[in-house]
Amino acid sequence: MADALLDDFMWRALLGGLGIAVVAGPLGSFIVWRRMAFFGDALAHSALLGIALALLLHANLTIGVIVVCLGLALLLTALQTRIQLASDTILGIFAQSCLAFGLVALSFMDTMRVDLLGFLFGDILAMTAFDVVWIYVGGALVLATLVVLWRPMLAITVHEELARVEDVPVERVRFAFVLLLAIVIAAAMKIVGALLITALMIVPAATARSFARTPEQMAVLAAAIGALAVMGGLSASLTWDTPSGPSVVAVAVTLFAASILARRATA
Repeated sequence: MADALLDDFMWRALLGGLGIAVVAGPLGSFIVWRRMAFFGDALAHSALLGIALALLLHANLTIGVIVVCLGLALLLTALQTRIQLASDTILGIFAQSCLAFGLVALSFMDTMRVDLLGFLFGDILAMTAFDVVWIYVGGALVLATLVVLWRPMLAITVHEELARVEDVPVERVRFAFVLLLAIVIAAAMKIVGALLITALMIVPAATARSFARTPEQMAVLAAAIGALAVMGGLSASLTWDTPSGPSVVAVAVTLFAASILARRATA
């Protein structure tokens, strides 16, 4: 009976992790191309504030994360043109502020049991069947939208001003991309947590960049490398009783390091 239960939660964890990896790879490729890693980190940290607000208002956690992520993205866009500070400075302030306010808000919830470590570092082994369904439904929506946005996003990435001249709706495409990031962050919270979500998106994409010759190849390779990281991380967690979320990211970083060594060996 215990083995059957073990098999059940491991299968749910594996399916959920693979679902996120397939979606995070292509999105992470755009984050790497557009040098948006710090922006993605700020959104990921804001997810904790979204969870805190959703718990306080007795609202759906996923909706809370998405709303706060979108609100932060719009606020950052507005402030970057009005405040005489570098973009990375503004992003750093907002990332740490959202994390701090989220942690403070959660600390006041004495009457509510909150798994803080799970929110921060993920708890993939506690994934339910509903979580898996949500990941695949949300992931399918994200991938379908990304297919539609692929060419406009590439045009903006290569040359934004030229994309404007060619009548690409830059602002709408940007907003749609941020919405996709918010959905993936909300879905990935249970797998790697708020502090490690960005790593799951950018590390496989950075690894794939060493081997891909086209944007499409990089997106597919990033998804495959992310899937390998999930399988390797879960295996390490089960074998050595290590935290599941950090183990997934550790395997992803190991693959990245191996890719650098392989590239230097063949150079």
